[in-house]
Amino acid sequence: MTSLLEEAKQEIVSTEIIVAALAEGVEPDDLRGLVAEGRVVILRNRVRPVKIEPLAIGEGLKTKVNANIGTSGDSANIEAELEKLRAAIEAGADTVMDLSTGGDLPAIRKAIIANSSIPVGTVPIYEAAVKRREAGKPVVDMDPDELFEVIEQNGEQGVDFITVHCGVTRKVVEDLLSGDRVMDIVSRGGSFHAEWIHKHKRENPLYEQFDRLCAIAKKYEMVLSLGDGLRPGAIADATDRPQIGELVVLGELVRKARANGVQAMVEGPGHVPIDDVQMNIRLQKELCEGAPFYVLGPIVTDIAPGYDHLTGAIGGAIAAMSGADYLCYVTRNEHLALPDCAAVREGVIYSKIAAHVGDIAKGIPGAWEMDLEMSRARHDLNWDRMMELAIDPKLAREIRGASKPADEDTCTMCGDFCAVKRVKEIKEEK
Repeated sequence: MTSLLEEAKQEIVSTEIIVAALAEGVEPDDLRGLVAEGRVVILRNRVRPVKIEPLAIGEGLKTKVNANIGTSGDSANIEAELEKLRAAIEAGADTVMDLSTGGDLPAIRKAIIANSSIPVGTVPIYEAAVKRREAGKPVVDMDPDELFEVIEQNGEQGVDFITVHCGVTRKVVEDLLSGDRVMDIVSRGGSFHAEWIHKHKRENPLYEQFDRLCAIAKKYEMVLSLGDGLRPGAIADATDRPQIGELVVLGELVRKARANGVQAMVEGPGHVPIDDVQMNIRLQKELCEGAPFYVLGPIVTDIAPGYDHLTGAIGGAIAAMSGADYLCYVTRNEHLALPDCAAVREGVIYSKIAAHVGDIAKGIPGAWEMDLEMSRARHDLNWDRMMELAIDPKLAREIRGASKPADEDTCTMCGDFCAVKRVKEIKEEK
């Protein structure tokens, strides 16, 4: 079966590209060209039971935001995860990832896919590990076929994109173990693969059998999100040998995926000091030939537990400005606990602000104009319009409604001394 990438290379403007182009406000053939070059990916599994609008991510397009949801061994309630899904969608998330590690994972994933109006991603190694644990077998002794079976099942269920830690190779793991990292590995998927490689003295099966992985992805039109299993978990570890070694491998695999007719994007750090963020984005774009870049945060300081939605938004804004295409949200619960609905909603909003700030800097059509509309509404003291234009109308209305200004045209901050109102009056006198 011809893939969307192969069709784009053949100069076929598919329905998916037309729909995505309309949503982005770009010309369909221009978008087709970017898809053909691998600089844009389009998310939508071809066998998804509940059809969704295809979503384009990449160069020249609006920066997208992902929200992570999912159970854990301590909390495995499907309805709670569906509430988080609804909260993420209502807050404006472009995608969600189901990172469940507790409960009936296929049933949880099925429910999320059935109730999601946006693309859904997963990390198949989690389910493969959970299956081993539930069977009383060591995760480190997993047969590679078990992982590939889970990947196939994810595709059959309609998952739109999967994170696969193909770049955690023997050489990269050796560099890590012989180095002096502060935080070693903070990626669960990365640690599973590193442990397996170290014990069996064998190459990562996802790297070794990458063509097999591509065949499954192509069958279902699943986008490969090439995971950063060695992303830095401390700013002291940013841009070190293991991180860059893995990134070089991911660049190689981007080229192989494209040759196999499979769309691929690349995941990035992680904890990065603010002055290294731009360089990290540019390095990835160079090594991975312009593949869409999907970043976690980046988190720009290690000392703000409870506020990592803010540290991630700071890094995310700079990353988006520098060319990152896709931000994975960070919640206030990061490093502390599983997020609840309120943390999910808040995390999406913070990341949306970061994405928008980056889009203004990148000159994405329509971004700057949104701020101009807000400024005009403020000039006119048009409070209803201001609420409509706010990135979080619900919170804006709550704050406005909780105050009782003497003059409904103003707010309780300035009251009679409202500069906007006074200057308007001066102009009217003229």
